[in-house]
Amino acid sequence: MEKNSLERRNFLKLSFTAAIGGIAGRLMGNNWNSEATLKDHFIREIGRFPRRKLGYSQREVSIMIGAGDMSTPLVEAGAELGMNYWHKANRWMRGGAPDIIKKNREAHYCQVTVDRVSGDHYTGHFDEQEHYRYVKEAVKRSGLGYFDDMQLHYGYHNAEEVKKERGFIRAFERLKREGLVRHLCLSQHSYRGSSRVENGESDARVLKAVMEDGLYEHAQFMYSYPGDPEMDEFIEMARKKNFGTIAMKTARGIGRMSRDEEFMDKLPDGVSPYHAMARWLTTETLLDAAVIRVRNMEEFTDTYSGAGKKLRDKDWQALRKMTREANRTACRMCGKCQIQCPRQIPISDILRFERYAMDDNDWNKARKLYAGLPTKGNSCIGCESCMQVCPQNMRIPDKIARAHAMLG
Repeated sequence: MEKNSLERRNFLKLSFTAAIGGIAGRLMGNNWNSEATLKDHFIREIGRFPRRKLGYSQREVSIMIGAGDMSTPLVEAGAELGMNYWHKANRWMRGGAPDIIKKNREAHYCQVTVDRVSGDHYTGHFDEQEHYRYVKEAVKRSGLGYFDDMQLHYGYHNAEEVKKERGFIRAFERLKREGLVRHLCLSQHSYRGSSRVENGESDARVLKAVMEDGLYEHAQFMYSYPGDPEMDEFIEMARKKNFGTIAMKTARGIGRMSRDEEFMDKLPDGVSPYHAMARWLTTETLLDAAVIRVRNMEEFTDTYSGAGKKLRDKDWQALRKMTREANRTACRMCGKCQIQCPRQIPISDILRFERYAMDDNDWNKARKLYAGLPTKGNSCIGCESCMQVCPQNMRIPDKIARAHAMLG
């Protein structure tokens, strides 16, 4: 078992998580259905995921969203507990979709994510034919027969692009006529102040334009505790207009908190950061659902056992401590600082990659992405212009310097 998983287990304060730790660890190499006793235990401890209606189609989806990069035992566990929406199901192109999904295909909503072509999400462009070709290949190789949702990965750069760039929409319409996709959605990043795109705008601004356009049914976007005024306004509008909302990249600083023994000792007994966050996301916001990454059965139990359950006093206490710590250590990715930087350093990108390393423990991904940046953190001259607009009052130059030391 990975070192970070062992460290995390050492500090988990949920009694049932600790109790099943040894059994859950064995599951990672086995089939979920071969552990009937364990399956019953998880259903009893976690419960089945509540569902909410998503977007104009009013499909009922689980409040916890699964992902195509989850191991097969985790997919099986999620499906048994009622998880029925699968983000990035095109990841199953590599070896085919899990049997538990294919055997009951109509009970699951599977999403294909589609990127711009000839570059990354900053420099790439839309290509109707290439998007069409990719989805057809993904349908064939995954063995799913069709995808319920076709998602534009990373979203649009600004509201004007929403109106003018229709290549992705045309590809979707062709695929829908052939019965290969059914609904249109996107994941949206913020491009506000970005030096790598022209006239980049915030995720909230772009999402409002998408919602007004009326073609997309729902969106994923970065969102975590304690909320964000700009995004909260969008989420409230979306609820009124039946536009679906799914939070992604939710674990703001929680990975490093869970490995910090001194911090964990300050939390009330019976609370862990992931558990409290899942409760908050699914009961204290207007979100329809959330994607929270889990990598093993212990994280699965710790995190998902909070889904749909009201916050207790001790959860609120933990969230207040988590917020103070996150404001000091973990960027919200709002992008406001980007506009101020005289060296056009991609601050949000750098600190997003830092989160991949520090919170997800995915150092290879973080270093690879950092290596691809045209301007690195060592370009910072320490002018502190960025700090003047940071809503967290974070010492950004110091954070950028540390990120460069770790990833560069």
